[in-house]
Amino acid sequence: MDIRYRIEFFSDWHCGSGLSAGADVDALVIKDDCGLPFVPGKTVKGLVREAMEDILTFKRIGNEESRESLLKLESLFKETFGYFDGNSEMIKGQAFFTNAELPSDERRVIIAEKIQAFMYRRLSSTAIDTDGIAKEHSLRRMEVVIPCRLEGYILDVPCDDEFIKLMEDALHYIKRLGQNRNRGLGRCSITVMSITAPEKIN
Repeated sequence: MDIRYRIEFFSDWHCGSGLSAGADVDALVIKDDCGLPFVPGKTVKGLVREAMEDILTFKRIGNEESRESLLKLESLFKETFGYFDGNSEMIKGQAFFTNAELPSDERRVIIAEKIQAFMYRRLSSTAIDTDGIAKEHSLRRMEVVIPCRLEGYILDVPCDDEFIKLMEDALHYIKRLGQNRNRGLGRCSITVMSITAPEKIN
Protein backbone atom coordinates (compact mmCIF):
# COMPACT_ATOMS: atom_id res chain seq x y z
CA MET A 1 0.00 0.00 0.00
CA ASP A 2 1.03 3.62 -0.55
CA ILE A 3 0.40 6.37 2.00
CA ARG A 4 0.07 9.99 0.94
CA TYR A 5 0.63 12.44 3.80
CA ARG A 6 0.69 16.19 4.42
CA ILE A 7 3.02 18.13 6.72
CA GLU A 8 1.59 21.43 7.94
CA PHE A 9 4.15 23.71 9.59
CA PHE A 10 3.00 26.19 12.24
CA SER A 11 6.38 27.88 12.69
CA ASP A 12 9.52 28.58 10.69
CA TRP A 13 11.53 25.43 10.00
CA HIS A 14 14.98 24.41 8.83
CA CYS A 15 16.19 21.24 7.13
CA GLY A 16 19.86 21.91 6.52
CA SER A 17 21.76 21.53 3.27
CA GLY A 18 25.12 21.50 5.02
CA LEU A 19 26.03 24.66 3.07
CA SER A 20 26.59 28.26 4.13
CA ALA A 21 26.55 31.60 2.33
CA GLY A 22 29.95 32.83 3.38
CA ALA A 23 29.92 35.47 6.09
CA ASP A 24 26.22 36.21 5.55
CA VAL A 25 24.45 32.98 6.55
CA ASP A 26 25.94 30.07 8.47
CA ALA A 27 23.30 27.45 7.56
CA LEU A 28 21.23 27.30 4.38
CA VAL A 29 18.02 25.36 3.86
CA ILE A 30 18.06 22.40 1.49
CA LYS A 31 16.39 23.30 -1.83
CA ASP A 32 15.49 21.52 -5.06
CA ASP A 33 16.65 22.55 -8.54
CA CYS A 34 13.87 25.16 -8.71
CA GLY A 35 14.96 26.82 -5.48
CA LEU A 36 12.04 25.46 -3.44
CA PRO A 37 12.32 23.90 0.03
CA PHE A 38 11.62 20.25 0.77
CA VAL A 39 11.98 17.73 3.58
CA PRO A 40 14.21 14.80 2.54
CA GLY A 41 12.54 11.41 2.58
CA LYS A 42 15.29 10.04 4.84
CA THR A 43 14.39 12.69 7.46
CA VAL A 44 10.73 11.63 7.46
CA LYS A 45 11.78 7.98 7.50
CA GLY A 46 13.91 8.42 10.62
CA LEU A 47 11.19 10.31 12.48
CA VAL A 48 8.51 7.76 11.56
CA ARG A 49 10.65 4.84 12.66
CA GLU A 50 11.45 6.50 15.98
CA ALA A 51 7.76 7.33 16.53
CA MET A 52 6.67 3.75 15.75
CA GLU A 53 9.21 2.34 18.19
CA ASP A 54 8.02 4.79 20.87
CA ILE A 55 4.39 3.82 20.34
CA LEU A 56 5.19 0.12 20.60
CA THR A 57 7.08 0.80 23.83
CA PHE A 58 4.26 2.90 25.30
CA LYS A 59 1.66 0.26 24.50
CA ARG A 60 3.74 -2.42 26.24
CA ILE A 61 2.20 -5.08 24.03
CA GLY A 62 2.84 -8.79 24.57
CA ASN A 63 6.18 -10.36 23.70
CA GLU A 64 5.03 -12.29 20.64
CA GLU A 65 3.07 -9.39 19.23
CA SER A 66 5.94 -7.03 19.96
CA ARG A 67 8.42 -9.36 18.23
CA GLU A 68 6.29 -9.51 15.09
CA SER A 69 5.86 -5.73 14.97
CA LEU A 70 9.58 -5.12 15.47
CA LEU A 71 10.43 -7.59 12.71
CA LYS A 72 8.10 -5.70 10.37
CA LEU A 73 9.82 -2.48 11.38
CA GLU A 74 13.19 -3.99 10.49
CA SER A 75 12.01 -5.12 7.05
CA LEU A 76 10.39 -1.75 6.43
CA PHE A 77 13.23 0.54 7.48
CA LYS A 78 16.56 -1.17 7.98
CA GLU A 79 19.24 -1.22 5.33
CA THR A 80 21.50 -4.26 5.73
CA PHE A 81 24.26 -5.93 3.79
CA GLY A 82 23.51 -9.32 2.28
CA TYR A 83 25.82 -11.67 0.39
CA PHE A 84 25.28 -13.42 -2.93
CA ASP A 85 27.98 -15.59 -4.50
CA GLY A 86 30.55 -14.04 -2.21
CA ASN A 87 29.75 -10.47 -3.25
CA SER A 88 28.31 -7.95 -0.81
CA GLU A 89 25.03 -6.38 -1.86
CA MET A 90 23.03 -3.61 -0.22
CA ILE A 91 19.51 -4.72 0.66
CA LYS A 92 17.32 -1.67 1.17
CA GLY A 93 14.29 -1.49 3.43
CA GLN A 94 10.97 -2.39 1.85
CA ALA A 95 9.25 1.00 2.15
CA PHE A 96 10.35 4.03 0.11
CA PHE A 97 9.91 7.54 1.51
CA THR A 98 9.70 10.28 -1.12
CA ASN A 99 10.76 13.81 -0.36
CA ALA A 100 7.96 15.99 1.05
CA GLU A 101 7.44 18.90 -1.34
CA LEU A 102 5.09 21.80 -1.92
CA PRO A 103 1.83 20.80 -3.66
CA SER A 104 2.19 20.86 -7.44
CA ASP A 105 -0.25 23.77 -8.01
CA GLU A 106 1.62 25.95 -5.49
CA ARG A 107 4.96 24.98 -7.03
CA ARG A 108 3.77 26.05 -10.49
CA VAL A 109 2.61 29.48 -9.29
CA ILE A 110 5.77 30.17 -7.25
CA ILE A 111 8.05 29.16 -10.13
CA ALA A 112 6.02 31.05 -12.76
CA GLU A 113 6.00 34.24 -10.67
CA LYS A 114 9.64 33.76 -9.61
CA ILE A 115 8.85 34.39 -5.95
CA GLN A 116 10.95 31.60 -4.40
CA ALA A 117 12.85 34.15 -2.29
CA PHE A 118 9.68 34.96 -0.34
CA MET A 119 9.65 31.40 1.03
CA TYR A 120 12.66 32.16 3.23
CA ARG A 121 13.85 34.47 5.95
CA ARG A 122 16.91 34.63 8.19
CA LEU A 123 17.18 34.29 11.95
CA SER A 124 20.07 35.62 14.00
CA SER A 125 21.28 34.37 17.37
CA THR A 126 24.24 34.97 19.63
CA ALA A 127 25.73 33.47 22.79
CA ILE A 128 25.39 35.49 26.00
CA ASP A 129 27.98 35.35 28.78
CA THR A 130 27.29 35.32 32.53
CA ASP A 131 27.20 39.14 32.59
CA GLY A 132 24.45 39.24 29.97
CA ILE A 133 26.79 40.49 27.26
CA ALA A 134 27.01 38.95 23.80
CA LYS A 135 30.14 36.86 23.37
CA GLU A 136 32.56 38.04 20.73
CA HIS A 137 32.32 36.29 17.33
CA SER A 138 29.24 34.28 18.46
CA LEU A 139 26.71 35.76 16.04
CA ARG A 140 25.09 33.06 13.90
CA ARG A 141 22.55 33.45 11.10
CA MET A 142 20.31 30.63 9.89
CA GLU A 143 18.06 30.53 6.85
CA VAL A 144 14.56 29.22 7.64
CA VAL A 145 11.42 28.45 5.64
CA ILE A 146 8.18 30.24 6.48
CA PRO A 147 5.21 28.08 7.63
CA CYS A 148 3.78 26.13 4.71
CA ARG A 149 2.34 22.76 3.70
CA LEU A 150 4.27 19.93 2.08
CA GLU A 151 3.13 16.58 0.71
CA GLY A 152 4.88 13.25 0.32
CA TYR A 153 4.41 9.51 -0.10
CA ILE A 154 5.44 6.37 1.75
CA LEU A 155 5.47 3.64 -0.89
CA ASP A 156 5.29 -0.16 -0.61
CA VAL A 157 3.98 -0.31 2.96
CA PRO A 158 2.96 -3.89 3.95
CA CYS A 159 -0.75 -4.50 3.36
CA ASP A 160 -1.52 -5.14 7.03
CA ASP A 161 -4.32 -3.16 8.72
CA GLU A 162 -2.71 -3.13 12.17
CA PHE A 163 0.68 -2.14 10.81
CA ILE A 164 -0.78 0.64 8.64
CA LYS A 165 -2.70 1.91 11.68
CA LEU A 166 0.58 1.96 13.63
CA MET A 167 2.22 3.99 10.87
CA GLU A 168 -0.71 6.44 10.81
CA ASP A 169 -0.39 6.87 14.58
CA ALA A 170 3.35 7.45 14.17
CA LEU A 171 2.78 10.20 11.60
CA HIS A 172 0.31 11.92 13.94
CA TYR A 173 2.78 11.50 16.81
CA ILE A 174 5.40 13.70 15.12
CA LYS A 175 5.01 17.31 16.30
CA ARG A 176 8.38 18.87 15.44
CA LEU A 177 10.69 18.45 12.46
CA GLY A 178 14.11 19.71 11.38
CA GLN A 179 16.89 21.52 13.23
CA ASN A 180 16.47 23.54 16.45
CA ARG A 181 13.24 21.74 17.33
CA ASN A 182 13.91 22.46 21.00
CA ARG A 183 14.11 26.19 20.24
CA GLY A 184 10.69 26.63 18.66
CA LEU A 185 11.45 25.77 15.04
CA GLY A 186 9.66 23.10 13.04
CA ARG A 187 6.34 22.87 14.92
CA CYS A 188 4.07 20.81 12.69
CA SER A 189 1.33 18.25 12.34
CA ILE A 190 1.24 15.37 9.86
CA THR A 191 -2.02 13.99 8.50
CA VAL A 192 -2.70 11.03 6.22
CA MET A 193 -4.45 12.15 3.05
CA SER A 194 -4.97 8.75 1.43
CA ILE A 195 -3.99 5.07 1.58
CA THR A 196 -4.18 3.36 -1.78
CA ALA A 197 -2.90 0.47 -3.83
CA PRO A 198 0.15 1.59 -5.92
CA GLU A 199 -1.68 1.50 -9.25
CA LYS A 200 -4.26 4.01 -8.01
CA ILE A 201 -1.76 6.83 -7.44
CA ASN A 202 -1.75 9.48 -10.15
